[in-house]
Amino acid sequence: MSVSGDFNHFPDDPEFADIIQRAEQAIESGVFPERISQGSSGSYFVKDPKGKIIGVFKPKSEEPYGHLNPKWTKYFHKLCCPCCFGRGCLLPNQGYLSEAAASLVDTKLGLGVVPKTKVVYLASETFHYNAIDRAKSRGKKYALEKVPKVGRRFHRVGLPPKVGSFQLFVEGYREADYWLRRFEAEPLPENVRKQLQAQFERLVVLDYVIRNTDRGNDNWLIKYEKPGEGEEGQKWPENSLDSCIKIAAIDNGLAFPFKHPDEWRAYPFHWAWLPQAKVAFSQETRDLVLSRLSDMNFVQDLCEDLYEMFKTDKGFDKTMFERQMSVMRGQVLNLTQALKDGKSPIQLVQMPRVVVERSRSGGQGRVVTLGNAFTQTFHCKRPFFSSW
Repeated sequence: MSVSGDFNHFPDDPEFADIIQRAEQAIESGVFPERISQGSSGSYFVKDPKGKIIGVFKPKSEEPYGHLNPKWTKYFHKLCCPCCFGRGCLLPNQGYLSEAAASLVDTKLGLGVVPKTKVVYLASETFHYNAIDRAKSRGKKYALEKVPKVGRRFHRVGLPPKVGSFQLFVEGYREADYWLRRFEAEPLPENVRKQLQAQFERLVVLDYVIRNTDRGNDNWLIKYEKPGEGEEGQKWPENSLDSCIKIAAIDNGLAFPFKHPDEWRAYPFHWAWLPQAKVAFSQETRDLVLSRLSDMNFVQDLCEDLYEMFKTDKGFDKTMFERQMSVMRGQVLNLTQALKDGKSPIQLVQMPRVVVERSRSGGQGRVVTLGNAFTQTFHCKRPFFSSW
């Protein structure tokens, strides 16, 4: 069943729109999304009409604690152990928005480590629906087949579309843990090591800004083509300036908290224990992001873009969203200072936690360092969230 005419519009990204259209065409022709066995939620490999995987779809209703999560263990967890339920610093059932928002931040900062991700609507027989929706779908199909004139009066025939995040599938990548172990046994050439370090720093910038609470070495990927061993016989010159090693930051659904995690359950960045985290941020990384992050008007534009995205959720709450942005602005402030001071990623994560609260009066902001009484007021050239 195609829903592009009703929901999926990407006029500014025709390439992505074409991919979604191919996904819908595949479903219409019986090439259905395939549920991914790993993980604690209902997520799906989406294919094109030829059966090739082109994306990963994560429906909102099938998130770990969603009401239609097909993996019952999380529902049982919520029912029987509510005191240990979920991440207390995150808004529930907004993982799909977090996935798309991470891609937005990645694009605005020019990092290029998050596979393109947007909010889409899809329907498929292989998704998890309740009995009522499936019964309605069968009834509509029967009416269309038996009484075409009546059946055509139905606004839509088939199962209702689900809203969720759609992330483009990346090929040739493996879990970071696999390659990191290989690199310990087989050290990289110096030029490739620098490429890995540069990519790693982009991952750090992303995770720190969005305050990812779920980054282990199993949910970011590395693609490595050894010098002289490109795809399909392509040769990499030993002194090539092109990158033969790339990172993909996937699984960004547990980010954008509305408060910093509690000390007893801090959700650390697991990359902080890697050797790469002990190296000071490179000039390349500073040149890429520092001028943007130092500009409060750029940060404000980013917050407003995120606002336009998050407000589409039925459970959107402006107050909670502003708390999310206060945390993010605090992360940006810390990162900016760390880049200016020539610190390393491990030194970055050891900095005091801060939030930047906006003032109701307009162009003022207040920096609050958690754990002490320090506050600082700064000014922005235009009011915070002037579009509200």
